[in-house]
Amino acid sequence: MARSDSEFNPDLLLAHKLPEVLDVAIYALGIGACGQDAVDSDELKFVYHENGQEHIQVLPTFVSLFSLGSLTDGLDLPGFKYDPSLLLHGQQYIEVYRPLPSKASLINKVSLAGLQDKGKAAILEIETRSYEQGSDELLCMNRTTVFLRGAGGFSNSSKPFSYKNYPSNQGLAVKIPQTQPSSALLYRLSGDYNPLHSDPNVAKLAGFPRPILHGLCTLGFAIKAIIKCICKGDPSAVKTISGRFLATVFPGETLITEMWLQGLRVIYQTKVKERNKAVLSGYVDIRGLSSSL
Repeated sequence: MARSDSEFNPDLLLAHKLPEVLDVAIYALGIGACGQDAVDSDELKFVYHENGQEHIQVLPTFVSLFSLGSLTDGLDLPGFKYDPSLLLHGQQYIEVYRPLPSKASLINKVSLAGLQDKGKAAILEIETRSYEQGSDELLCMNRTTVFLRGAGGFSNSSKPFSYKNYPSNQGLAVKIPQTQPSSALLYRLSGDYNPLHSDPNVAKLAGFPRPILHGLCTLGFAIKAIIKCICKGDPSAVKTISGRFLATVFPGETLITEMWLQGLRVIYQTKVKERNKAVLSGYVDIRGLSSSL
């Protein structure tokens, strides 16, 4: 059951203001950029530019990192407590409104997007809206959905608490190189230091035989493949990303992403080759494609 230092008050929770709290090249390397070919022209631009690092292009999934600190450190929500070590990533939704700058000071405005009491567990959704410092123009938005084991039971059992403040349609409806055994250790350098992905003892306590790969790392691999195969290497073509995490991936396994183009929407599914198991599914909306595909 959830630990609570005070009585649960839904009005206080919904009114609470969350605190507003990375290297883009390290992130790109963490999701396999140039992993098979160090001079791949489609991927080198994400880690190097002859005129300096401030000119490299940014993968759209980079914005998924912006809310990680709040989630893994534990959000200070009145009357609601959870153990960050029991957190599992469930879904990610991203909207990118203009090309991401490779060097910028950002203001991230974090808010509660959803919370559901599931009895023994809870589903928490955090929305992060990002602006360049000094600008009122929204750069991107990402919504993170996490499954919190042991955090349920905080509300009236006869009427479990359920809250969501976004449209219901903002959800779900090529081979990629093999991940490396060290993939999770490299990806964590982008800011997700949850020990579930690095500490064998923590992984065993959580019910896994060994540390698992970050869900957002798997998402990054998949979207990078779509950018390469569908968007002809242009990350600015990506408008919206939605992904649902279906199962865990272990570092060193081979990921295969299948994709289907329906108008300006790419439907995709990622599987682990060794186990023939789907681990991620979702869609990507793109801004436009040339007729030469």
